[in-house]
Amino acid sequence: MTVDWFTSWFNTPYYHILYKHRNDNDAQLFMKNITQFLQLPTTAHIADLPCGKGRHSVFLNSLGYKVTGGDLSKNSIKHAKQFENENLKFEVWDMRNPLENKYEAVFNLFTSFGYFEADSEDITVLKSMKNGLKEDGYLVLDFLNVAKLKESIVKKETKNIENIEFHIQREIKNGFILKHISFFADGKQHNFTEQVKFLELEKFQQYFEEVGLEIQQIFGNYKLEPFEAKTSDRLIFVLK
Repeated sequence: MTVDWFTSWFNTPYYHILYKHRNDNDAQLFMKNITQFLQLPTTAHIADLPCGKGRHSVFLNSLGYKVTGGDLSKNSIKHAKQFENENLKFEVWDMRNPLENKYEAVFNLFTSFGYFEADSEDITVLKSMKNGLKEDGYLVLDFLNVAKLKESIVKKETKNIENIEFHIQREIKNGFILKHISFFADGKQHNFTEQVKFLELEKFQQYFEEVGLEIQQIFGNYKLEPFEAKTSDRLIFVLK
């Protein structure tokens, strides 16, 4: 059995070292804006899938929401569980599996979609999320804008973090954005590749049609400004 790339990479301590400087201000701005836009009452129950180490979930909970975070990485969930309270829970969860509860909103954030080889698996993820929504519930899907990335891709870079030199190479190949990460740590050489589908707006529209999700709004950044194919950093869908 081959292990999905994200199962092994996301579970390593090195993944968290490489991405430790992620911008929480952006994440928090987005969560404030999107919950206000959706007019979610603080009684709402939100699912954050996949939730990583819980940064979005914790902040949403601080805004007063009941939040359930799920992620495939046991290490991430172990870390997130320290933040649990009566209205904030975390569990190990494969987003391809059906959701057990119904939520006012399901959030799929920070390009946590398009990981799989087959379109059918991405469709399965969308179906699971759709089926986890209450009747008037919203699905928020936050992806990168591949059209802009294609024009501005940084093919090579090196990052020094915690005395580890990460060598990063990016390419677009066979319908995927590939990020090859190599580094020497703890006495040995490590090589990982992140892969995310090169999903343009039209492809998403096909997916949503197939699953029966309707686009309510498309935003181009965390300030919720309109989406512009050439200039927007993000491709954010609000779906019902």
